[in-house]
Amino acid sequence: MIIGILKETKDNELRVAATPDVVKNLIKLDHSVVVEKSAGEGSFISDENFKDAGADLLDSSNDVCSQADIIFSVNSLSSEQLKQIKKNSTIVSFFQIKDEIQQISDYTNNNLSLISMSHVPRTTLAQNMDALSSQSNIAGYKATIIGADHITKYMPLLMTAAGTIKPAKVLILGAGVAGLAAIANAKRMGAQVYAFDVRPVVKEQVESLGAKFVEVESESSEGVGEGGYAKEVSEEYKKKQGELIKDTIKDMDIVISTALIPERPAPILIDKDMVNSMQPGSAIIDLAAINGGNCELTECDKVIMHNNITIDGRSYLPSTMPNDASKLYSKNLFNLFKHIYNKDNPLNLEDEITNGSMLINQGKVNNQMLQEFLDKDNS
Repeated sequence: MIIGILKETKDNELRVAATPDVVKNLIKLDHSVVVEKSAGEGSFISDENFKDAGADLLDSSNDVCSQADIIFSVNSLSSEQLKQIKKNSTIVSFFQIKDEIQQISDYTNNNLSLISMSHVPRTTLAQNMDALSSQSNIAGYKATIIGADHITKYMPLLMTAAGTIKPAKVLILGAGVAGLAAIANAKRMGAQVYAFDVRPVVKEQVESLGAKFVEVESESSEGVGEGGYAKEVSEEYKKKQGELIKDTIKDMDIVISTALIPERPAPILIDKDMVNSMQPGSAIIDLAAINGGNCELTECDKVIMHNNITIDGRSYLPSTMPNDASKLYSKNLFNLFKHIYNKDNPLNLEDEITNGSMLINQGKVNNQMLQEFLDKDNS
């Protein structure tokens, strides 16, 4: 097959979907690779690097889309790119149904197949294909560095002849991959770290990293969803949760919020009153900004100041570390591609990973959640 690599067009996006090492691996599998010129410049990968790996360089997005059988991309394709792509092709990218539902007809009308890196099942076998985790890990790490830059305090305990500086206090909301990465790095930086999650099962992980688990007393595990994700909780639980966060947040210097529910708006965990209760000079890093944010005041892709509290809603933190982010993403994508297009058993829709990640197969909807969104959109 001919595999195409595009230059990303989304604002602030510096990653690329395949690195030269992955290009070499694709060629070893007897595929051809075409790369749009300058596709890797944001990740400091030159055209010569791709050429040396065996790829053919093409002048434009149109040239790549018109030749490739499969397109590798970080973000979903733009409307213009979908017009350029040839029929019966396959696109592999991060694709959130709720944000891209209006584009579905462009896929179905042209018999396209769509594989979403956002929907790879979170199973043991799929760990090396889980791009959400690899990119969230980077975001959690970077959030602590950004938080330390925003606040007006020193992160670790500092004992000097002039006196003792107490360590900063950091609260992590959501102990998934991003949250655990944030906890680990905040501890390395010397902060006192606290963490909250609706899933009681993560308490042991949180404490093993040296953080204190802030827990809502509940007799059930109602926040535990499928695949290890969190799910929406009851109104009674939300009330207890709000009271607990309100009591905790006022003493924090940095709050890093990471709570997400797949294909749903992010739950509001921090309201305006909570923000107002925080100490002047403190900061909120909202990693859920792309889905609306966990903070009521978050503005996606903006850094704002409210009542002397910095609220950072940048949704593209993995892209601020594009070299390593691209390496990890491209390896995840390659592993998924190799699994799905296995020569011994190509495109086996009975396979959990293949079926779970393939939203559209040759123009036909292949995902229950996508069908539900379409039915709702048409009602």
